[in-house]
Formats: sequence, structure tokens, C-alpha cells
Amino acid sequence: MSQEKSNPGYIAIEGVIGVGKTSFAQMLAERTSAQLINEEVFENPFLSDFYKDHKRYALSCQLYFLISRFQQQQQLTVRDLFAQRIVSDYLFAKDAIFASVNLSERELALYNRIAPTLSRDVPQPDLVIYLQASTHILMDRVRGRNHPFEKPIDIDYIKRLNNAYDYFFFHYSETPLLVVKTDAIDFVHRPEHFDDLIEQISRPIAGKKYYIPTGETTSSRS
Repeated sequence: MSQEKSNPGYIAIEGVIGVGKTSFAQMLAERTSAQLINEEVFENPFLSDFYKDHKRYALSCQLYFLISRFQQQQQLTVRDLFAQRIVSDYLFAKDAIFASVNLSERELALYNRIAPTLSRDVPQPDLVIYLQASTHILMDRVRGRNHPFEKPIDIDYIKRLNNAYDYFFFHYSETPLLVVKTDAIDFVHRPEHFDDLIEQISRPIAGKKYYIPTGETTSSRS
């Protein structure tokens, strides 16, 4: 008996810095002939300064990201989401995760007066995929990609982000959610690992599903 297949039109990929969400989004968009929406990270003029001095540049950096992400999402509302597949390498709601970690109490109060108004006009994905990894794995991957502006990032910051992401997605219920533990797989360099994730995405997901790949090739996991 053939298994029912799912065909979500709008998929958002999420995960902490270094987990590989942009690479996975690019590969998924190519595999499914979808339009790719990339978060405008490198365009943020405050990002490099933020990593050098969190307290001084946190609010400027956060507000730039909030506005940039909102403008990108607004472009989606004028497109026919049913006429084409879309893969995004971020979920708009993730902005609040970074705000909670990086902003002071007063800054967060200001942020919380702005962000909810914008979020009301943002389209929801049909499926969110949260790529999860251990803190030390994330740190290794950040170091491995060797972006100059990320050199000041330390393991304490990655740990705080990782905890905040886990908390957020543990309580997340707005859309169907697939949580994938990525510690034991390499979907960039191992085609069979990527194919296995594609198989998981193709299966209907209602609510929240946790998936822990072993790194072994198989086509019958549930």
C-alpha cells in the first residue's frame, strides 16, 4: 500500500546559527522547484558591530532585522501562494527569539510594542521545519564556515540561543512542525541523508512531529 504524500506549498526552515538551515532551504527549493526566500543577514549594517558589542548594538541590529524580515514577508502576501511553491530559510516569528535573548528589559518592552503589530500581516507557512542540534555541534559548524563577523561568537551565546529556540518550538502550535535532530547527519555532503529528510517532509504532518535520524540509510522510518 502506498503511503499518502504531503505537498506543502510554503515551507519555512528554522534553526540556531550554524545548524545549516540556509543550505537545507537552498537544497529543498532546488529539489522541489520552489521559489527560495533567503533571509537578508549580510545586509544588516549593525550585525558585525553587534557581535563585538552586544549591549550597545543589540536594539539597532534587532530592529533592522525585524523591518527587513517584515518587508520580505509582505512581498509574499501579494503573490499567489497557491500558484507556486515557496521555501524560506527563516520563520518570521523567530525574530522574537533573538529579541528575548539579546535585548535589555527596556529594549524588549519597546520591541514588544512594535513586533506584534507587524506580525499580524505576515503569512503563515504550511509547514515549519526546525533543524535542531547540540550546542557543541552548532559551535563546531559556526567555526567551520569561518564567517569573519562571527568570530566573536562564543559558546555561551550559542547555548542561550539554543535553549531559547528549544523553548520556543516546544511551545509552538501555530502551524504543522517537523523537528529534526541533525547531530548525526550531514545532508549537505551525504545525498542519502538529504533524501531521507525529503521522505519525512513528504509524509503528512499534523501538529508536531519529532524525528531523530541515525545517519543510516533507510526508507521506512515513521
